[in-house]
Amino acid sequence: MGEAPSTRPSLLARLRDPRDERAWAEFVEIYTPLVHRLARARGFQDADAADLAQDIFRAVAGAIERWDPDPSRGSFRSWLFRIARNLMINALAAGRRRARGSGDTDVQRLLEEQPAPNPDAEDSALFETEYRRRLFQWAVARIRDEFRDSTWQAFWRTSVVGEEPKQVASDLGMTVWAVYVARSRVMARLKQAVERVEDEGESPTNREETGHGRDTHTV
Repeated sequence: MGEAPSTRPSLLARLRDPRDERAWAEFVEIYTPLVHRLARARGFQDADAADLAQDIFRAVAGAIERWDPDPSRGSFRSWLFRIARNLMINALAAGRRRARGSGDTDVQRLLEEQPAPNPDAEDSALFETEYRRRLFQWAVARIRDEFRDSTWQAFWRTSVVGEEPKQVASDLGMTVWAVYVARSRVMARLKQAVERVEDEGESPTNREETGHGRDTHTV
């Protein structure tokens, strides 16, 4: 049986406390892959992309208190994307200056051939796509151990793989109704995990999250 629900603030609200190491660890875990993907798409090498990610997180840590959660002023991801974009522009500009000063024409030519960072649709769309993919992966990893294997397989095979519930029910020794119930329960828990990350303006006392005990319900 899972633990009773406990009230916990959203991840973004917790980031305002620099002492909340768990919140910052979760933030870095979620956002590092998508920042790295964005940097690589802009022509950064792996090591440079990793350095850029660290610069971005330091900038966020220094500015999170000034971030305004008012939806009319834009989302947290938009704010983070602007930080990432600006730091990428600065890094590429610094690279070009170093190349010109070094006299290394091959390096300079390589830098000049890199596409200029696009501040609008292309990079923003990539950032959003990677964010959705990464958030799903993160949430799946967070909640997987809360459910028995049959419950999880019922969800995964019907919702992610796209198999027919009737076939999945037969394979797992479940009724079709039980497959639907299992899928619904996992989807609800996934949504809850995602909302705790994406909740940008709600009071910390208004969000409840189920404990992480392993699921032992029969479905």
